[in-house]
Amino acid sequence: MRIVICRLLKRFGLVVIILAPFAVAMALPAEAAEKPKQSFFNSVEVRSSDLKPFKKWRAALIRYSLEQKENKKGRACSSERLDICDYNDWSKFLQTLKGKDKLTQIRAVNSRMNKAKYITDKNNWGRNDYWATPAEFMKNFGDCEDYAIIKYLSLIQLGFKEEELRVVAVKDLNLKVGHAVLIAFWKDDKSGKTRSLLLDNQIKKVVDSRSVRHYQPVFSINKDNWWRHRS
Repeated sequence: MRIVICRLLKRFGLVVIILAPFAVAMALPAEAAEKPKQSFFNSVEVRSSDLKPFKKWRAALIRYSLEQKENKKGRACSSERLDICDYNDWSKFLQTLKGKDKLTQIRAVNSRMNKAKYITDKNNWGRNDYWATPAEFMKNFGDCEDYAIIKYLSLIQLGFKEEELRVVAVKDLNLKVGHAVLIAFWKDDKSGKTRSLLLDNQIKKVVDSRSVRHYQPVFSINKDNWWRHRS
């Protein structure tokens, strides 16, 4: 089942058709006890801890766990700009961010990973949808959800908590396509308020999600939970 369709791959009408089967999973009884809460991108959300419908997400996390144990190495860099080829290079990059404030870490991770070349799943894997691990992304690059995944796991490696991060499937209302991004919840020490920051391979800099009006979230997810969104 195709959950996320990235920029330039499918028209909006196809997104609606392909997302339709997912509506069954989005009405799970486990959500009944949860009340809708205000969320990012001018939506409300309902939380569920049942991750069974998200097979590609769970499979990517399992492969990632195995890769970590193997400290998997990739081939030579195909991009001089990214210059992160394997887990050792990834670790070295993250080490340069250790001890820095969270906003600096968020911006650095977003900027570095956005230097990777956009490659469709069809070209990479010969299939319409594949959720890549960091090792797979560093070796082959990837599409929108792959950028979001490596940013998510990079920030987890830097000490961010699960509740501070979510991979988000959205509908891009301007381009009429599906897309995936990362949302990081960051507490502004000056105001004391928590802001939802957008890390997006289509937008160069990290921005407050409130400044983005053309994304309509469908669902968001981390290792522990997922959230159904509606306007």
